[in-house]
Amino acid sequence: MLLKNLRARWRLYVLKRMLLLILAGALWGQSGDFRTTLYPILEKAGCRACHNADGVASATRLHFPEADADADKIAAFGNSLVVLIDRQSLDQSLLLQKPTARIPHTGGERIKPNSPEEAVLKAWIAHLAQLSGVELSTALKYRELEGQGGEAAQDALLRRLTHSQYNHTVRDLLGDQTGPAMQFPPEDFVNGFLNQSRGQSISPLLEEAYSSAAEKLAQAAFRGGDTRGLVSCKPSPACGKRFVREFGLRAFRRPLEPEEQQRYESLMTKEPDFFKGAELVVEAMLQSPNFLFWINTTSDPKLKPWATASRLSYSIWDTMPDAELFAAAESGALATRTGVEKQVRRMLADTRARESLDEFVSQWLRFDRLTTASKDRRKFPYFTRETANAMITETRTFVSDLVWNDGNFMDLFTANYGYVSPELARIYGVPAPARDFERVAFPANSERAGILGQGLFLALTAKPDESSPTARGLFVREQFLCQHVPDPPPGVNTNLPPVTEAKPQTNRDRMSEHTTSPSCNTCHKLMDAVGFGLEKFEAIGARREQMVLEFRKKSYEDDDEEEKHHLPAKVITLPLNTSAYVAGIPNSEFSSPQGLGAVLAKSPQCQECIVKQYFRFLAGRSETAADRPLIRSVTDDFRNSGYRFKELILSIVLSREFPQDTQRLNVANNHQSR
Repeated sequence: MLLKNLRARWRLYVLKRMLLLILAGALWGQSGDFRTTLYPILEKAGCRACHNADGVASATRLHFPEADADADKIAAFGNSLVVLIDRQSLDQSLLLQKPTARIPHTGGERIKPNSPEEAVLKAWIAHLAQLSGVELSTALKYRELEGQGGEAAQDALLRRLTHSQYNHTVRDLLGDQTGPAMQFPPEDFVNGFLNQSRGQSISPLLEEAYSSAAEKLAQAAFRGGDTRGLVSCKPSPACGKRFVREFGLRAFRRPLEPEEQQRYESLMTKEPDFFKGAELVVEAMLQSPNFLFWINTTSDPKLKPWATASRLSYSIWDTMPDAELFAAAESGALATRTGVEKQVRRMLADTRARESLDEFVSQWLRFDRLTTASKDRRKFPYFTRETANAMITETRTFVSDLVWNDGNFMDLFTANYGYVSPELARIYGVPAPARDFERVAFPANSERAGILGQGLFLALTAKPDESSPTARGLFVREQFLCQHVPDPPPGVNTNLPPVTEAKPQTNRDRMSEHTTSPSCNTCHKLMDAVGFGLEKFEAIGARREQMVLEFRKKSYEDDDEEEKHHLPAKVITLPLNTSAYVAGIPNSEFSSPQGLGAVLAKSPQCQECIVKQYFRFLAGRSETAADRPLIRSVTDDFRNSGYRFKELILSIVLSREFPQDTQRLNVANNHQSR
């Protein structure tokens, strides 16, 4: 009876599959509508997660359109898959072989072989094989034209001063060095940075902080008279008008409107004492949205040059425009590419440009995570706040040298030296230099290289007591390859099995479940496979040849928890397997920071990611499909300059100020490539 039931169920299953296959074929025969047939299957299979501009498969020829793409864009994408078929042998097409995992595929099996979904895929492959003429030519140009013709992303009209910009601005406006924004409510990271327009609302707490700071700054500015030289004339009614006009121009970074001029003049006359009146004006202006927000874009011709001046100053200097930049705005010099380039090169030679770079680097490389990190005091007694600060200073010095001395910025990953202090020398196993943060060559056998071999990266991507292959791999993916790794599915247990004396394991062994569990495998092999190559460096960046496990037995003879003493530890050492690779990058096998650095330095994805990260910092938003031509153009300029970061800054600023020039260049390059 049981056998009879099984046979009946099998016949029903086969019948359903045949009907589905027939239906799939009929669908294609009737309409060949990619959007309603194969596209939903690919979406459900999760292909978009990797095959997008920020995905692991960003360098492949398969790029999904935006999630909100219209029907025409989706249809064009469907036809563009023709580049992945083998017209001589359709069954050998990459479009079939990859998602079914018949050949190695980073994303694993996404469509089951011999399933109804595969039948739909095969039908579309057969359809693509019939494309010819104009239809085929258009399909082949899809990737080349990707991002062109789409609606450009809208930059925020106004950008709020970040805390660092606030401090730098009141310094340059008032001569105040107290850094009042350090007492403001902390800013949130959005899209990897603190200056993104989506996260720039003003909370009640921040509003209160602005009010308090304005009062204190204004009082300090005129304590004892005008000791800071804010008033350029002898106190008088005429001088009051002049002060409002001149200070207002600098505070609002544009000329005051007539009604604004009149309003602040009236406020100033409320105090019989000239400097008390000036103090009122300063306090009021510092609380105005015109001070707290700078103009980013505008359609008003009168304001355009002033908006340009603010964009340049807050991008390159992290502070307000200086007198020369204001003069260039007033004269109209910022309306031409030549005029802007002249100002950018001048500004890059100014020491204030280093402040903006420091802000970018500290946010991109997440210095904040290290300043708040805690490490096991028993295992790492010499990791202190001073150690963490030394790690940050080393990285800041390292990057600054590459940028301002016109080094090859891809040496960020391959340099065989660091900038060492006594605290770091102990960790790195090198002699302490004569002076703090002198350049020190790493020993050849250290396997350290660039940022990946420095304490900052190795410590901030580790747990309190042990290294973390997952955290290190995730950091590489997100910060250096600009690839988004999806969050784990809800309800998934992320805890690793404990290490016990009876079952000692390396991190690699403990994480083996990540590669066997279907819910974990796809994402974790993107991260863990990278992090395993860095396992010879423990939680604060010191090198180790083996993993050392200590198992201590406690004696409870003393009731005081703090006074408990420990019996001698049992020590177990385990060999480390550091073979690793970067899924999605061909020939990317490595086994050390030095090896990974070499992979990243020559990777087009990494080179473009550096451009993307700086674009996000300058634009205050993520890049969109419409920005891809600009990103590609700037990346080309970056490569052609020998990876000089100052040239990247110049290229990206000019491309944003004069997008029409970038568009013409891309069209010309596309025409030549054809």
